[in-house]
Formats: sequence, structure tokens, C-alpha cells
Amino acid sequence: MSGTRQFHNIALIGFMGTGKSSVGHIVADQLRFSFLDTDELIESRRGKSISAIFSEEGEPAFREYERDLVLELASRNKTVISTGGGLGANTANVASLKEYSFVVCLWASPEKIWDRVRSQTHRPLLREADPLGKIRQLLAAREPFYKEADVLLNTEVRCLKEVAQQVLHQFQLAKTLYR
Repeated sequence: MSGTRQFHNIALIGFMGTGKSSVGHIVADQLRFSFLDTDELIESRRGKSISAIFSEEGEPAFREYERDLVLELASRNKTVISTGGGLGANTANVASLKEYSFVVCLWASPEKIWDRVRSQTHRPLLREADPLGKIRQLLAAREPFYKEADVLLNTEVRCLKEVAQQVLHQFQLAKTLYR
């Protein structure tokens, strides 16, 4: 990390179940930033759940809503942005986020992710005969995109507060390095 870069937000990317929303709330509270969850905002604007968007309009339409939102969020200031798991699996989305945000990818193993999300019914990408296999497949496909983040943090064995403290530490460090 060197050079000049202006960022006034923190964006958390990563696979479902890595703690983006939970950690994001803690970080936002600590910094006195606002918190924004991209999935929740899309649901609110479309008037339906992510699952309904996937089933009625298809995944490509949902990904277009994400792309539009990423561009719109450039006008936000002092915001912790928690993204949907697939939003960060797009080079253009990550590049756009990096124009105005310090981007942190939260990471965990497929087994840990499955353990965290197995009882959740609102995950349209896990409606498979082999959900753990699907997690492995998607995580492998998304990994190169996730690695475009400014920082990768493993959430596997850390509690939410520890992950949040790491995000805050990395954000403060980056602010001094990019002046």
C-alpha cells in the first residue's frame, strides 16, 4: 500500500456467512459511521426478498442491481458498506468500491461457512442437493476477485469484536499510508 488514494468509507466484501453485516455494525458504531447493507437496500428498493428477486427476475438482474448500487454509493461518506457475497466477485464492482472505500474481504473456510449458514433459509444459492459442495465451488470461483480487496481477514477463529478491531486497525493504518 503506497501512493495517494482518497477513501471515506469501508466496504466489507466476502462470502456469505463470513460476518460482514455483524462486523460492519460494530465497525460503524466504533467510527460513528453509518451502516449500509447492500442486500437490505436492494430488497427495500425492489419491494421483495433476494430470494424472490432470484426466482422472479433471475440472478443476472440482481447482479445488475448490485452494479448500479456500487456506482451510486460513491456519493456516500463515512459509511461502512456490507456487501452481498456475490457483489465482490466482480472486478468492476471491487474497482468501483476502491475508488471511495477501503475494501476489506472477510474470509472463512467452506466448512465454517456451511456451519454458520446451514440453518438459514434465505440463501438462494444454497438451495442445492449438496450445499457444502456449492459453497466450495462458489468460493473457489470468487477467490481471485476477493483477493483484489485491500486486506483479507480470516474470520474463522476470531470473534466478531476481534475481527472488527482488525478492520479498524487496518483502516487506520491505510489512512496513514495513503496520505
